[in-house]
Amino acid sequence: MRKVLTAAVVLAAGGAASAFLVSRGDTSQATNQAAQAVPVNTAKVTQQTLKDTETADGRLGFGATTAAVNRVAGTVTAVPDSGQELRRGNTVYSIDNKPTTLLYGALPAYRRLADGTEGTDVLQLEQNLQAMGYTGFTVDDEYTDATAAAVEEWQEDLGLDETGVVELGSVVFAPGHIRVDSVQAQEGAPLGPNQPVLNYTGTTRAVTVQLDAADQRLATLNAAVTVGLPDGKTVAGKIQKVSTVIIPAESQDKDPETKIEVIVSVADQRAVAAWSSAATDVTFTASERKNVLTVPVAALVALREGGFGVEVTDGTTSQYVPVKTGLFASGQVEISGTGIKAGTTVGIPK
Repeated sequence: MRKVLTAAVVLAAGGAASAFLVSRGDTSQATNQAAQAVPVNTAKVTQQTLKDTETADGRLGFGATTAAVNRVAGTVTAVPDSGQELRRGNTVYSIDNKPTTLLYGALPAYRRLADGTEGTDVLQLEQNLQAMGYTGFTVDDEYTDATAAAVEEWQEDLGLDETGVVELGSVVFAPGHIRVDSVQAQEGAPLGPNQPVLNYTGTTRAVTVQLDAADQRLATLNAAVTVGLPDGKTVAGKIQKVSTVIIPAESQDKDPETKIEVIVSVADQRAVAAWSSAATDVTFTASERKNVLTVPVAALVALREGGFGVEVTDGTTSQYVPVKTGLFASGQVEISGTGIKAGTTVGIPK
């Protein structure tokens, strides 16, 4: 005699899918795979690529912002416009009519550079001097008399005192050319040390997504994603940066939120050139299994002796076959087991 024994809910990885699983038949029938009556509802085992995907809201812009902070007290005498793009050698802002110049480099400016200084920041400075056409020194990590002479020449061209010393606050190192996102300081206003002057971004459009901490599995560096644009088109993207951010509480009775901030680069910049800012959908692939055997999640049954199985039928009789489950996604589940192959017919429990 056959009967329904139990019902259980199985959640797929990441909660992408769920199914009610039932154990049918007595123990001896399930264990010995004895013939069963033919199921009314059936499905075919299919071979396909199974993807565990999640879609989240994103914001198209220019990626993460960085603050340019003043290092010396003085009066603001020049600031750029929001949206303005700046390149190597351009003035980012001026204090007391002395320019703070944009140079390229990954290491932020953090100290005074002078004869005898050594380090990565010296190498960055010399690389920039060479790129701007100054010569007579060796490009390495040592600040020598020859470096100082090149700096003096550069200072003369800028209309500055020719000290041969690069004071802290006279340059801003950024990875490449920048776009001014917003300006906090006003021309003519006094500004103390360590006060923000402006925020800047890169000049390449990117998508920013803030994921819940529970979805951190989606944020794999260099992983491919799909970006849905406002015009309904999609474009390929790649996870460029992953960081943790704390969102302050909106009120005293609420707790701060921890978010996973993901920056997605878009290789086809022409596809996103129409928008400086826009809402997007970003589809992440948490895991992927290629060319695996799958059935609808609803085809799984829980065997009394443990584990899962499917009811295999040839149209005349049926029997329960134990299977091993893999990835759950899009209402399908990866399975493997003896006699299971593409085209096999399985029952769908009512």
